[in-house]
Amino acid sequence: MALDKAKIVEELSSATVLEIADLVKQLEEKWGVSAAAPVAIAAAGGAGAAAAPAAEVKTAFDVILASVPADKKIAVIKAVREVKAGLGLAEAKAMVEGAPKPVLEGAEKAEAEAAKKKIEEAGGKVELK
Repeated sequence: MALDKAKIVEELSSATVLEIADLVKQLEEKWGVSAAAPVAIAAAGGAGAAAAPAAEVKTAFDVILASVPADKKIAVIKAVREVKAGLGLAEAKAMVEGAPKPVLEGAEKAEAEAAKKKIEEAGGKVELK
């Protein structure tokens, strides 16, 4: 039995919404399926997927020293020592020379932004992650 899709589309186009809704009910009963279930699952999955990233608000940032120009190394070492309390000169120098390296990990946004600004003013390139 060949299905004349064009004829079905034409008939459905001329039908009212109530007639099509009745047809859907009859098909659901005959085939034992529900047309509403996949739509509800897709809508719930779509809304959940969109809501999940919006709910995540980043509160902890890592300040990464990405690179340091050779002529700005001393200024950046001083800035790193100011940003990271308790860091000795040799440790700060090793951190600057080994860039990319994390300067601060798990810092609050304001602290991370202040550290980034201070290091960038000294001449270093900084990334917040």
